[in-house]
Amino acid sequence: MKLKTLIFLTAIATTLGCRTDAQTYDTNGDFVQTFAGSGFSGYVDGVGVNTMFYMAYNPSFMVADSQNNLFVWDSGNYKIRKIAPDGTVTTFAGGGNQSNGVGTNANLHTYTVGTGNPNLGITFTSMTIDQNNTIWMLGADPYIYKITSGAALTTLTNLTSTSYNGSSGSCIDSSGNIYFSTGNQIYRYATNEVLSVFAGSGNSGYADGNGIFTAFKSPAALTVDEANNIYVWESGNDLIRRIDQNQNVTTFAGKYQNNSSIDGVGTNAAFSSISQMFFDNSGYLFLACGNCIRKISATTNVVTMAGSFTQTGYTNGAGNLTRFNGAGGVCISGGTIYVADASNERIRSITNNPQTQVVSGANLGIGTFAGVTITGTVGRTYQVQSSPDLNAWPMRGSYR
Repeated sequence: MKLKTLIFLTAIATTLGCRTDAQTYDTNGDFVQTFAGSGFSGYVDGVGVNTMFYMAYNPSFMVADSQNNLFVWDSGNYKIRKIAPDGTVTTFAGGGNQSNGVGTNANLHTYTVGTGNPNLGITFTSMTIDQNNTIWMLGADPYIYKITSGAALTTLTNLTSTSYNGSSGSCIDSSGNIYFSTGNQIYRYATNEVLSVFAGSGNSGYADGNGIFTAFKSPAALTVDEANNIYVWESGNDLIRRIDQNQNVTTFAGKYQNNSSIDGVGTNAAFSSISQMFFDNSGYLFLACGNCIRKISATTNVVTMAGSFTQTGYTNGAGNLTRFNGAGGVCISGGTIYVADASNERIRSITNNPQTQVVSGANLGIGTFAGVTITGTVGRTYQVQSSPDLNAWPMRGSYR
């Protein structure tokens, strides 16, 4: 009877033109917690949840350096915030008035060069980092911005020769060449400062092939794998395309102009939104998709790590129970996945196991266990045990 009902409801959905999105969750026990941010919009440095970001104002992105520090484009504050592995948040760059300044003396709020409106903040739309821990950013104005590991800001090449209309994505290969999307093309800015078209004819469309004899429609987020293949989220066609170093363009995953979210394999999977992508060392491609984080294997199998296709909110816990609201940035650091959950004004972490934390028997506040009140981030596991001088208090257990 249940099977007949399911078939009947599916037939109705098909007849009415409804879309039933299929979501398959990762089986690795993904667990989401809050790493930094209080949930309030503002600007407060500090540690962990005792900090504030203003990310929901514009797209926010995130990268990690070789020391496992995170760097977040805090778009509403026009600053790059640095988050150390212990959760300490500081301001890395921005807040000053110098066009090519250092750290908090650098100006990331108004156009540093060019003829843009001096009262209009820079809208950075992509962020990437190289093997020397140098951050590269592009946005609405036609320049490449370089921020060294010492937080020194430099404004580089004018990109007006590319018919530049703002970059929606960028990445950098192992040799230090920068790739960025603009219009309907992918450009390469080589280490010798030569700028060239890497792929795309400039015509809006969909055509695999080689170099300029291909077509894209609104390419956006970019990333690169260990073999220096470039991956392009093509928002106009709802596809992920791959470009090798011989400039051959192929379709990697996604249903052509399907505009839905479906987990599956290769072109049987579907995407409606991707804002940032990255590869890990095992060849998995991770995607920030607004309400969820998805993962693609080397064999193009697409699954959801955490979040929902249809529901937004703020919930920590197991991946299928987690809710995001504007998950726009994603990267990996020290084996942990981090997400810039912009509309929740928080940085979230995804690990294979919930964090275990030892607490003392003091007043700590969200529940009581054997006379001890315990508090902490919802979804975390806390281990409670007696201290050496409290042998009369024989308790050991966990509270979640």
